[in-house]
Amino acid sequence: MRILIVGASGATGRLLVEDLLNRGEKVTAIVRSTEKLSVLLDNKNLTVVTASVLELSDKELAKNVQGCDAVASCLGHNISFKGMYGSPRRLVTETARRLCAAIVANKPEKPVKYVLMNTTGNRNRDLNEPISFAQKIVIALLRLLLPPHVDNEQAADFLRTQIGQDHPTIEWTAVRPDGLTDEESVSPYEIYPSPIRSALFNPGKVSRINVARFMAELITDKSTWNQWKGKMPVIYSRETANK
Repeated sequence: MRILIVGASGATGRLLVEDLLNRGEKVTAIVRSTEKLSVLLDNKNLTVVTASVLELSDKELAKNVQGCDAVASCLGHNISFKGMYGSPRRLVTETARRLCAAIVANKPEKPVKYVLMNTTGNRNRDLNEPISFAQKIVIALLRLLLPPHVDNEQAADFLRTQIGQDHPTIEWTAVRPDGLTDEESVSPYEIYPSPIRSALFNPGKVSRINVARFMAELITDKSTWNQWKGKMPVIYSRETANK
């Protein structure tokens, strides 16, 4: 397979790159700096495009997407004032829009997978996911005060409502991890259609390496993809899922 990854130098993105390379897949990574991928640069299956994804032209994006079986977005906002409130405020959403447009422009012979790393704090509005009144209030405040939260919501909503379930050239899933942790190795994890605990008041945990493993499984394993395409699965490390 050939996979394009944006956000490949991030904490989860580089683990996804490594996982896919270990499977023998061909990966193109769009990164602003190669520093955090330095240990992988000698891999013959890795192609690195050094650029800010939104600064690439439509033609350049289409060229990078051409021939890809899947596109994965691990983009996120830096935890700094500039990262939270600076431009581009809709980094994840605009990247999804432009990459999907690039996929369509290439007229692929079979649907291309789009795997979005999202957040369990974002509800799947295709389902009846009840949350408490207190959580509704906090989320309303997050929408006012934290642009990255709105960006995550809008990126998933774009896939749900604009790409939808029957798009001729794009299939998608939005992976929603709960509280992210750093671990050195993959551990057992569990996947649910919706959160089984409050993302704000009783969050679980999942390691970034587990998220990367699940995203890699979605991309490479047909049965896993068929189970979760068009959905927003929630992932927890098993030891924290039901505590």
